[in-house]
Amino acid sequence: MTAFTTLPLKPSLLASLETLGYAEMTPVQAQSLPPMLEGRDVIAQAQTGSGKTAAFGLSLLQTLDVDSIRLQALVLCPTRELADQVSKAIRKLAANIPNVKLLTLCGGMPLGPQLASLTHDPHIVVGTPGRVQEHLKRESLHGGGIKVLVLDEADRMLDMGFSEAIDDIVGRIAKHHQTLLFSATYPQEIRAISQRMQREPVEVTVETPHDEVTIEQRFHEVDPAQKIDALAQLLVKEHADHALVFCNMRRDVDAVAEELDRRGFSALALHGDMEQRDRDEVLVRFANRSCSILVATDVAARGLDITALPQVISYDIAHDPDTHTHRIGRTGRAGHPGLAITLCTTRERPKANNIEALSGKPLPWHPLKISPPRGKTLHLAPMKTLVIDAGRQDKLRPGDILGALTGDAGLKADTIGKIDVYATRAYVAIKRDLANKALERLRAGKIKGRNFRVRAL
Repeated sequence: MTAFTTLPLKPSLLASLETLGYAEMTPVQAQSLPPMLEGRDVIAQAQTGSGKTAAFGLSLLQTLDVDSIRLQALVLCPTRELADQVSKAIRKLAANIPNVKLLTLCGGMPLGPQLASLTHDPHIVVGTPGRVQEHLKRESLHGGGIKVLVLDEADRMLDMGFSEAIDDIVGRIAKHHQTLLFSATYPQEIRAISQRMQREPVEVTVETPHDEVTIEQRFHEVDPAQKIDALAQLLVKEHADHALVFCNMRRDVDAVAEELDRRGFSALALHGDMEQRDRDEVLVRFANRSCSILVATDVAARGLDITALPQVISYDIAHDPDTHTHRIGRTGRAGHPGLAITLCTTRERPKANNIEALSGKPLPWHPLKISPPRGKTLHLAPMKTLVIDAGRQDKLRPGDILGALTGDAGLKADTIGKIDVYATRAYVAIKRDLANKALERLRAGKIKGRNFRVRAL
């Protein structure tokens, strides 16, 4: 292991790393940071959870000139969820650098507030390609001073049809800049982007960050007509109070989530056809344990960042082995054991054979005797989410909400879960049996001396 202190980083960045408890570099950081800090272009194969965000975040902050009020770094992400996650991570790393202005610019959000924020150039923009392209075309965003361009999860951006937008963005920003490209997989299209956009890039390949020993895989062959019964049975048998279920098609995501809900499970759907606010709320509820089962497409699940996810189930087998590897890498993280279950119909068997060929070892097939479904039994999530119609724009912080709940509302701190504060609203998880009491007390009392509308999700 290599310490961050061996790198020529600004003292302010080393101080942030110490505050965050980051001492040793992950493999992707150890391999990519030295060439990035030298100004070299880098193409890195790295999964979610490998530490890549901190790697490119440190690199772009190292070269940032705060006194120069112009856009110097642009990070492109496939989804708003991932862009929010990346923005939070960079803000934490920049905590000891005064006056850094970072903006998150994504589609699905009103253009007006973004245009107002852009009256003065930010130093860093994190955003989705479509919205960033729109601002560059309007000239509300000025790309002439960009020193660093980051393409994060580039394979997913291509999957989502952003290739032309990315090419257009590159044509509208400073010609001479450093390009950092991160991708979980290296299909030919990624190689082509690298050849078009990078100059003699340093290539970094890191093994999947999860320890396969901590992940138990199981494959079950099932009849298509019995798939939903098999899923429900496995969720009950494995006491799945926190599981991620993958479907390949958006319509199947909705159908599976609805059927699980009908059978008494606390299940929600997540896919790209949903409104952005609905997607935000689903992610919040799954992360804070007020929803037990999340049914999602691969692209939508990219915005999810949960360290201790005990179970991942592929309701449909992944289209390719790389996607399968990415799915199972969602569980078994940070030393926690994980279970990855794959349901496979006879028609899907060729996909299973491809996974087997890539892994070089036989797949662990297990027989599954499917019982007929019983009557509805409630499987309630342990927490419930309250929504406060106020957020960062109202100068509301997590500590203010916690203070109101433990103070006037009289709740114990250990009955309060995750608190998420967005621009105009905030979410707080409360133990299910105390949620109504918390709701009544918050409505009757005040948060930070003010009355805000509070409701249960």
